[in-house]
Amino acid sequence: MSPTGAAENSGALPRRVRALARRGWKVLRVNWHLGVTAFGGPPVHFKIFNEKFVQKTKWIDEQVFQEIFSISQSLSGPASTKMLYCINLLHGGFMAALFSFLLWSLPGAIGMFGLSIGVSNIDENLPRMVYALLSGLNSATVGVIALAAVELSQKAITDNLTRIIVFVTAAAGMLYNALWYFPVLMLVSGVATLVNDYRWIHRPIKAVIKRFKRKRTAHPEAGAQTTATARSSHELRSTHPQTQPEPSSELPVSEDEANKNNRSSGSTAENEPRIVPQELRFNMSWKTGTVIIVSFFLSFIVAMVLRSVLPAPGPPILYRLFSNMYLAGTIIFGGGPVVIPLLREYVVAEGWVSARDFLIGLALIQAFPGPNFNIAVFLGSLTAINAGHSSVAGALIAWIAIFSPGLILVHGTMGLWSAARNRRWVKSVLRGINAGAVGLIYTAVYRIFMVGYIDQGFQAGRSLGDDPWWVVITATSYVGGRYFKLNAPSAIVLGGLMGLIRYGVVNA
Repeated sequence: MSPTGAAENSGALPRRVRALARRGWKVLRVNWHLGVTAFGGPPVHFKIFNEKFVQKTKWIDEQVFQEIFSISQSLSGPASTKMLYCINLLHGGFMAALFSFLLWSLPGAIGMFGLSIGVSNIDENLPRMVYALLSGLNSATVGVIALAAVELSQKAITDNLTRIIVFVTAAAGMLYNALWYFPVLMLVSGVATLVNDYRWIHRPIKAVIKRFKRKRTAHPEAGAQTTATARSSHELRSTHPQTQPEPSSELPVSEDEANKNNRSSGSTAENEPRIVPQELRFNMSWKTGTVIIVSFFLSFIVAMVLRSVLPAPGPPILYRLFSNMYLAGTIIFGGGPVVIPLLREYVVAEGWVSARDFLIGLALIQAFPGPNFNIAVFLGSLTAINAGHSSVAGALIAWIAIFSPGLILVHGTMGLWSAARNRRWVKSVLRGINAGAVGLIYTAVYRIFMVGYIDQGFQAGRSLGDDPWWVVITATSYVGGRYFKLNAPSAIVLGGLMGLIRYGVVNA
């Protein structure tokens, strides 16, 4: 290599480092506070992201936001974490996305780890004041999530069909709960809008109606009346020939063609391909995205097979912790409100963590900023402590295992999305998935409401409706945010204070 070429290469490296440092600083400047101020769970996070990245920084536009929202909800894993990852991925690339994830998740993860150490050293029953505080935090969180659901509904509902989808998915999610259920609801929602937009059912129904009308007009009495009318018209034209209209120069248009033209003129803007600005495009081919997704599922199969085939006494508990969290991160759809009851089965049912400690973690994660999936750090640390292992190792294993599936899948899907985003059927499906995902947020409101009240006598949780004071806190949180601009952190702190007030009054 010539001296000139070596000098050019040596100068290129510092330029790349400086460019990387500039991107890192930009990500830090925009994202640094989200991990410590974004309270309330995924529904509230989506609202915060919309205000931050669409309205203020304008990193993305509203349509891209809705597209990423649908993708994040339709894949397994932490929904709000995937959304933040994708926004930064579009704006700054992989390193920016990874850095934003660390800024987003680590503050809450470190806090939950510290609390796990404290919880492992407390007695079986907490002071009743603590239970009152935790119940107040849960009550306020329900109000904050309900407000976020209402505001997201205003953007997701674009017509009567999406309004019906939001209602039906919310009601269906309240009535039944299973691992396969939520993804099926979102899939059905996407299929419903696809069928409606392509009018696959409209045409057969119209054909049936037209055939029914033909049978009615073919009735003998109707035929006789039609003949008499035609005869009278002929006589009138014969008597007054000057009143005959001039023949029209326009070709006759059938009813079907007229309806088709009306639909086409009314939906021209919707059917036109969307021109995506260069800065909002993710430069990764669909082939690379497919390789990433396939590689992930191969790793998932290997992890599950090893868990099953390792000889007695079975795999070490830390590996079982990893495999359980990896499985949870792969099969959970709907984000934090869904992961919490499932993790109860994967950790408490295994005998690794007590039911009381799990419910303490549930109440704490509702009051913590950042992703609800950080509860895995709390549970992983306690699992390791109870088994005589390092708490740091348990927390780190659980944290990596539960976040990795969603982030890997959404990264690969972004490559596929770049190739398919302008297709009309994709936009139709995403519109339905978006509405279905918003409906499931109302389900999350209901489920947290039903277990938010905890005390010494019922550490498994009871409905907040069992005591009117908790309902008052929920209403205060909702009304304060809706009409008085009370932000989510302040609403949750206020809920905790109101819980302490109740304790003081009842036990005075």
